[in-house]
Amino acid sequence: MDHLHFIDYFIILVVLGVTLYLGFRFANRQNTTEKFFLSKGNFPSWALGLSLLSTLISSVTFLGYPAQGYASNWILLVQGLMVPIVLLGTIWFIVPLFRKVIGLSTYEYFEKRFGSFARYYSSSSFIIRQFAGMGTVLFLIAVAIHEITSISPFLILAVVGFVLVMVNLKGGMQAVIWLDVFQGFMLFASGIICLVVILLSIKGGIPEAIKVATENNRTGFGPYDFKFTELTLVVMIINGSFYAIQKYGTDQTVVQRYLTAKTDKSAEKASLLGISLTVPIWTIFMFIGTALFVFYKQNPLPDGMKAEAVFPHFIMTQLPTGVIGFIVAALISAAICSLSADLNSLAAVGMEDYYKKFRPGKTDKQYLYTSKAFVVFSGLLSIAIGAFYLLAGNEGVLGVIFTIYAIFSGGIVGIFLLGLFSARANRQGVNIGIITCILFTAWAFLTSTPVGIKNPKLLLDLGNFNFTHHKLMLGVYSHLVVIVVGYIASLFFPKPVLQPNLLYSSWKANRHQ
Repeated sequence: MDHLHFIDYFIILVVLGVTLYLGFRFANRQNTTEKFFLSKGNFPSWALGLSLLSTLISSVTFLGYPAQGYASNWILLVQGLMVPIVLLGTIWFIVPLFRKVIGLSTYEYFEKRFGSFARYYSSSSFIIRQFAGMGTVLFLIAVAIHEITSISPFLILAVVGFVLVMVNLKGGMQAVIWLDVFQGFMLFASGIICLVVILLSIKGGIPEAIKVATENNRTGFGPYDFKFTELTLVVMIINGSFYAIQKYGTDQTVVQRYLTAKTDKSAEKASLLGISLTVPIWTIFMFIGTALFVFYKQNPLPDGMKAEAVFPHFIMTQLPTGVIGFIVAALISAAICSLSADLNSLAAVGMEDYYKKFRPGKTDKQYLYTSKAFVVFSGLLSIAIGAFYLLAGNEGVLGVIFTIYAIFSGGIVGIFLLGLFSARANRQGVNIGIITCILFTAWAFLTSTPVGIKNPKLLLDLGNFNFTHHKLMLGVYSHLVVIVVGYIASLFFPKPVLQPNLLYSSWKANRHQ
């Protein structure tokens, strides 16, 4: 691909400069762990809403959604569409629940409800997922920008990683939130610019785009069969419902935003704003892929180009100088913003769930110093994971960490829902449910995952006893296993004595008083 113009590089450097400035701008205010991780009450609702938006949308949205829209229809958009449907009915009690019950870590609720095993299981799952996800984002951003600029991907990895760590180290949560606001505007602007340019470049305009996309099965949400063995609409609806609860109800990066707000009402407003903005962004980038398919039907691509490379190719060959720099800057900014939230949340969980448990009684100054050490360590480890992916030369290595996560992170939503809605569920029963879930998930994953390039074979082949449903259903079933086994097992143990504010029923009772 062509190299960027000086003006493009200048725009990218300005954006990186603004990012670093925001980190140092709030450096003097990070003098307690509470300010470093929460900075409670310092943000208006609209800023927290944009922060939630940027937390949930990374450079993977920039690269993944257009690739999916180019190669297939809109079925993967269904997961995002389920978020507002599920959360409009639940956000009203999830937000006040966490703000009353926990101090900083989401997984404190799990311990108060079901004991330390549930807390460590859920928090360790979060940590594994975050490292796997952060390494993936750094890997993808390095590869994408290398394709556009020919700059060494390892240099890109080092620069983005350095800015990421410095912003968090110096600015804490305040820098993360205001960076997210900055990125929120860039997300909308870059997506709309690209979509408008592509649609204007199609001969025949929007009517022709709709016609060609429909004729080539690039619209709609099918297949519409009621099957769980392949990717169908019903699979995406069920998976998307559980995804919404897992992300907004049990994910530290999101729950930390609830705690940052000054009041419950402010947190609820921020959540609704974030939810309402997230779906349009996902939709814009999915439609970019659909429009790219139509455009390259009329203007053939070079032979052998993968779907993931089509959008970067369009950016470099069809957009004017300056706009290219803005889009690439938005891509880098998206990575830094989502990773900043991940890094801050990782350090928060490391501090609250582990360090404070094993080293209680330290001064807040010592805890703050250790929190910043967690930031540096987590950032360097994420960079190392990204570099490992680059050295491996393909994305197949992601399967190693995702395998571990798939086996040991199932059932988190099941634990959460039992905790909220069942006063009968107890520690012993849920622990049995978690262990059953681990065994079930290990069986399902091992008997449905082929390995090898020439002659792929299942990791474990049990013939008729293999797991044959689509992988997205695996997560759903793991939650259901915890709910069913956890509840039934709880009946064999005494009913727990609970703090009333841990249950949905007490929130409902207080609301009607």
